[in-house]
Amino acid sequence: MRRGFYTKLAWDSIRKNKRLYIPYLLTCIGMVMMFYIILSLSLSPLLNDMAGGRTAGIVLDLGSKVIGIFALIFLFYTNSFLIRRRKKEFGLYNILGMGKKNISRIVIWEAVIVAFISLAAGLFAGIALYKLAELGFLYVMHTEVTYAFSVSFRAVTTTLVVFAVIFLLILLHTLWQLRSANAITLLRSENAGEKPPKGNWLFGFLGLGILIFAYYTAVTIEHPLSALGTFFFAVALVIVATYLLFISGSVLLCRILQKRKSYYYKPNHFVSVSSMAYRMKRNGAGLASICILVTMVLVMISATASLNFGAEDGLRKRFPRDINIGASFASAGDMKEENLEYLRQRIVEVLDDYDAIPVNLADYRTAALTAVLSDGVVRSTGDLQYDSGLADELWQVYFIPLEDYNITAEKKLSIPEGKCAIYLTRGDYAYDTITVPNGPTIQVAEEMEACELVHDATSSIMQTMYIILPNYVECAKAFEDAGTTLWTDWEYSFDLDVPAEQKVDIGVEVRDALLAEVGETEFSFSVSLESREAQRQGFFQLYGCLFYLGIMLSLVFICAAVLIIYYKQISEGYEDQQRFEIMQKVGMTKREIRKSINSQMLTVFFLPLITAAIHLCFAFPLINKLLLLFNLDNVLLFVGTCAVSLLVFGVFYVLVYRITSNAYFKIVSGQNMQ
Repeated sequence: MRRGFYTKLAWDSIRKNKRLYIPYLLTCIGMVMMFYIILSLSLSPLLNDMAGGRTAGIVLDLGSKVIGIFALIFLFYTNSFLIRRRKKEFGLYNILGMGKKNISRIVIWEAVIVAFISLAAGLFAGIALYKLAELGFLYVMHTEVTYAFSVSFRAVTTTLVVFAVIFLLILLHTLWQLRSANAITLLRSENAGEKPPKGNWLFGFLGLGILIFAYYTAVTIEHPLSALGTFFFAVALVIVATYLLFISGSVLLCRILQKRKSYYYKPNHFVSVSSMAYRMKRNGAGLASICILVTMVLVMISATASLNFGAEDGLRKRFPRDINIGASFASAGDMKEENLEYLRQRIVEVLDDYDAIPVNLADYRTAALTAVLSDGVVRSTGDLQYDSGLADELWQVYFIPLEDYNITAEKKLSIPEGKCAIYLTRGDYAYDTITVPNGPTIQVAEEMEACELVHDATSSIMQTMYIILPNYVECAKAFEDAGTTLWTDWEYSFDLDVPAEQKVDIGVEVRDALLAEVGETEFSFSVSLESREAQRQGFFQLYGCLFYLGIMLSLVFICAAVLIIYYKQISEGYEDQQRFEIMQKVGMTKREIRKSINSQMLTVFFLPLITAAIHLCFAFPLINKLLLLFNLDNVLLFVGTCAVSLLVFGVFYVLVYRITSNAYFKIVSGQNMQ
């Protein structure tokens, strides 16, 4: 044959099927572009000079891998729509004398053209828009903007390799489908789903049972540590249940609607319901995919937006005061008042140099341990063999002297000997006593609603309890005598009414002054210091990076959902075209066709959005627990971001409905066939 014959046929096939290929090409270009941008950001030299840049690089690199894996799965999925539509054309080629080898050469050239356009346009768009994406990234990271333009050749090479492999795998899969099919099968491929499926009650009830179990798991999680291990398990269950319910439940829905004569035997509903009933098994899988993608978008954007907009709250939870000093001693007995006073003087000397006066002072001793609180007994984890079943009983316990609390707190406590007051930052305690092994049993006199001595427990993923008691030394000695490792610390924290830059400088000098005393005093201690202002930029950058990645991945998932919806409407439009032509010949008007289409759309189109909203509601407690790991416990903020995300996406979903329903109408009514 003439040179270039197969190339011309391949190009003509793409051009004549532009209604199918243009959205697919745009998706491929978008995937290449997004992958390049995220990967380039993860490799950007700007991260080297940025506080928290290493963490941001890891997060972005993970995001590029997520996009790569998703692109592989999704492009395989969407390519199946193209192949299904094209199989009839390949069957005609076969009948007209072309062998499978000739058809394969056309398919190979089509794949080469698609890959070339996708990679060239995707990399061009990625390089062109990279600077804009970088500026947005630096903005959410609260970092100084730079305008130097750069191209990451490593990102270009990696993108070419990754997507070349993806396109090659798609091509091999297509060739395998052609190899295993004959001409008759190819010609009838568009009508392969004409046999009406049966509703599978077993799969339906199985999906419902799995979904109820997943919902129950999500809403009954009490501890952030448990939520961390349960999240991905619950997500997997919801995905499986969603597919089972949509595939089996959608068939059952059509059968129920057909049995309702008052609904079914109407011009608006008869054609739409009968059409859906014949392809609901495949349609259900598409709707389930849309539902999962919508849920992913809502969860991702709501959670990351909450973290970003609640970063200040999280920062203040993690660092309660401007300067937070912790000095660790070998034992509770080493924390004598004269030793503590000596360290206070070193701190005051630095503050005097800056004419800074500490306010909102917290000055107290603690004896802390990681323990299991079982039946009201505090048992050190070092005394227990590891048992994963004890994870929910794991506590961080702090013993605080009553005298220290009353010196610092405005609201004084009066607690008799043998009793204590407790404060819980996370978790619930159901007992009236606290027993120290080989030590006293203490009566719980009061559970406090608030505690002014907030330690770094807000950043702990474990349940945390403060125990304020008069016999502090006796309790600490009982643990030490039993060989239990206690962290005996002195906490000294305060706010400063000086500019932010001075707060950072003061923190550095106080730390250096205290470190200079380590090894020079008669008592042995180690010191740590946390400055809120010094950590502010890294804190905001981590949350900003997560928010940015959430936006980018959400855009990818939204595009995927839109493409699935579009192809679903296009493929179903071609399948229903003949039915509507027959109905028009027997008197069905364009207006009645439009009403029938609206009936069909409204019956199933909004099911994914409604189901995704239900998924989000039941996932709310679980995600809220996970946000506690990032020091965010602003429930109202999370509720607000969820509501806004759902509202905005709902409006966008309606617009997609209008556009795709018009495309479906044009096909079935015979308008704009190409």
